Amino acid sequence: MNAIKHFQTITKHKILVGKLCFKLHLYKQGLCHDLSKYSYTEFKTGILYYQGTSSPNGAERKLKGYSEAWLHHKGRNKHHWEYWVDFTRNGTTAAKMPYRYVLEMFCDRIAASMVYRGEDYDDSYPLTYYDSGKHSYIMHKETRALLEYLLHELKDHGLEKTFALINTKKGYDDYHLEDYL
Repeated sequence: MNAIKHFQTITKHKILVGKLCFKLHLYKQGLCHDLSKYSYTEFKTGILYYQGTSSPNGAERKLKGYSEAWLHHKGRNKHHWEYWVDFTRNGTTAAKMPYRYVLEMFCDRIAASMVYRGEDYDDSYPLTYYDSGKHSYIMHKETRALLEYLLHELKDHGLEKTFALINTKKGYDDYHLEDYL
């Protein structure tokens, strides 16, 4: 039964991210988003740790101290900031994410909030969720600034107006991120 429920959850999420990406003209990303979730490594975790209200990866991490599914997922999906983090002898460095992947990450956060919150979703929740964990995020300062800018726009102006704004922009330099740097 968990296999079916997990399949439905990740497919609902994938379709929703796809629709959001299409609104931003990110067609390939919309179609290919999170395909690795259907791989054995990630799907088995979804079956074993399915909850329906949050990611099974967190439950796996709680039990094992790490999530094999997450390690697999973040290494294959460029819309996760973790993909862009490098650990060296000199410390941790975050590369600036390409603009299109920041937009996909934004869509991913909205869709995950919609799926897990259900009827309790509102446009402020993706920012609330982000704020609850941002102290541990290792992001390039411009990537962080753009994501925070977009999350605040979503909260303050709603989905349609935020997407309309994004569609007038071509990259980082088109935004006024001074307040977020």
